[in-house]
Amino acid sequence: MGTMDDGRIAGAATARYARKKETILAAATAILNRQGVRGMTLADVAAKVGLNTTSVTYYYRKKDDLAAACFMRGLERFEAMVGEAAAETTPAARIMKFLDLYLDLNRRVRLGEATPLTSFAEIKALKEPLRGSVVSAFNDLFRRVRSFFDDPSLAHLDKRQRNARAHLLMEQVFWSGTWLRRYDVEDYGRVRDRMGDILLNGLPAGGRAWAPQALPDPTPLSPEGLEWRETFLVAATRLINQRGYRGASVEDISAALNVTKGSFYHHHEDKDALVSECFERTFTVTRRSQLDARSLEADSWTQLTSTAAGLASYQLSEHGPLLRASSMGALPDTLRHDMADGYARGWQRFGAIISDGIADGSIRPIDPSLAAHMINSMLNAAASLGAWVPGLEREEAADLFAKPLLTGVLA
Repeated sequence: MGTMDDGRIAGAATARYARKKETILAAATAILNRQGVRGMTLADVAAKVGLNTTSVTYYYRKKDDLAAACFMRGLERFEAMVGEAAAETTPAARIMKFLDLYLDLNRRVRLGEATPLTSFAEIKALKEPLRGSVVSAFNDLFRRVRSFFDDPSLAHLDKRQRNARAHLLMEQVFWSGTWLRRYDVEDYGRVRDRMGDILLNGLPAGGRAWAPQALPDPTPLSPEGLEWRETFLVAATRLINQRGYRGASVEDISAALNVTKGSFYHHHEDKDALVSECFERTFTVTRRSQLDARSLEADSWTQLTSTAAGLASYQLSEHGPLLRASSMGALPDTLRHDMADGYARGWQRFGAIISDGIADGSIRPIDPSLAAHMINSMLNAAASLGAWVPGLEREEAADLFAKPLLTGVLA
């Protein structure tokens, strides 16, 4: 009898341990998404769940252990969705099922019925060997998504094209978390249908061809005597994209630029000032490309493909990449709001071009706002396209990445 009691007590203790661990993971994920790997502390997590730091270390010895656990739990949740979607019989059905499952999970998170989803933007900020383990799990997930495109009907797609489409699809889902809050959960069914329609069928009306026109280089010109500034901002942008806002310290940025900390502070008041300038450069490049496209003597479909193709290629140029929007997450509140406004202006210009295209008949009737979000997502993801398509040349980026989104990922 005592043995049965002992078993019940042990089982209850195990259940309590599991529940507390889940509570810690949920709290840590929310902080990780907001503050990044470097910005998250065990003390912050402990305070959020009503424990002291020592109690949290009983479950996770170090901060990186906890961050890695958040990433792995997030990957497990996506793995479950991808596995269920992969069971569908056609590529189109797999894509729609994946969107449906993700939006349902996002809905439950919004309603407080599920724990927060994990942002994977800062996986590379983990230290080894944890980073290697998490990256390996992410790569496994990527391969499962790529299998969505394994079908006789898509035999014309080579491995590089399937890799690019898998990256595009995953980033559309990951990025949607930044704009879905603009919609009520009751609208999610419509979002799924419109998003899936764009992914599967693209935007052009009347069989219009993919024929983007070349646009002028949108790189801002540095004032005379300040030519170094462009090199400075490109190098800083690359480092921040790799390590995140908090992961890229002043020491790291100075070392990457081969300048002293004193020289850094001579040119910028602090890191926030540098990040603001990197964002403003990104907004300027985007705006110039969009305005140059709008000035073309062509229909709106050609204008849209020209700026989308040009910016996708720009990400892999010597002046690229542009600063990823994920870098906004860990910014101080006032700075983040200003930068979010900058991104919103670029999104609105894409939406305006699409609306004009629907009016002139060159773009079929779709949701302009949602399509503009998806184009922004594609452009952000283009910055890391080279990681999934080794040996990628700048000239290939538009056809491999912008074209599938705008003309349909199964085209």
